[in-house]
Amino acid sequence: MMASFEVYYTDGARSDLLRLYDFLLERAQTVEDFDAAQLAIDAIKIEIESHLSRSPFIFRKAGKSPFLRELIIPFRSSGYVALYEIEDNETINVLAVRHQLEDDYH
Repeated sequence: MMASFEVYYTDGARSDLLRLYDFLLERAQTVEDFDAAQLAIDAIKIEIESHLSRSPFIFRKAGKSPFLRELIIPFRSSGYVALYEIEDNETINVLAVRHQLEDDYH
């Protein structure tokens, strides 16, 4: 039987999602661009919740701790990266989300 994890977003991760959404909206010039902004945020959340709730240990480590990891989220020609921590055998905390072209987490 596969374990099931609850996925939670820290305040920082929620702020990151809003920051990314605002960034996309600021650059939107067409209705399609506005729709794409919402699609990007929805895709990030779907990828995070579907993958991390089932198998959080398979993604790359993000430091010395085996419990701190990163999920790469492809989206169109680029993508995003979610930093998360496996708290225990039931809980995943998403700590930060960034665009993969950003230097580091905010």
